Amino acid sequence: MLRIIIDVLIVVGAFFALAGTIGVMKMPDTFSRMQASTCITTMGVIGVCLGALLYAIFIMGSPSTAVKVGVIAALVLTTNPVGAHAIAKGAYQAGIRPEKRMETDDYRRDFDE
Repeated sequence: MLRIIIDVLIVVGAFFALAGTIGVMKMPDTFSRMQASTCITTMGVIGVCLGALLYAIFIMGSPSTAVKVGVIAALVLTTNPVGAHAIAKGAYQAGIRPEKRMETDDYRRDFDE
């Protein structure tokens, strides 16, 4: 039963990672692509890391591997959104704007426009 749960988590995580990759190719503008590349792939990492964590703890019996997987998951979950925000702010500062008018433009006040 545990092996089925692990396999389902890894497959769901891989599906989200694939959906994020397809989203990057199909989205119309920079900010939409960043949404696909960060939110969806973060969900993919959560699924894969949970599956790997369960595998490391219960099947391998290796606490050191479980700690490594946990550290990787924590790093990805913290750096992915922060990096995407920095890239989006840099793109906005460089003059890249969404194709449609934004309802809220929080970056405008940061750059005195």
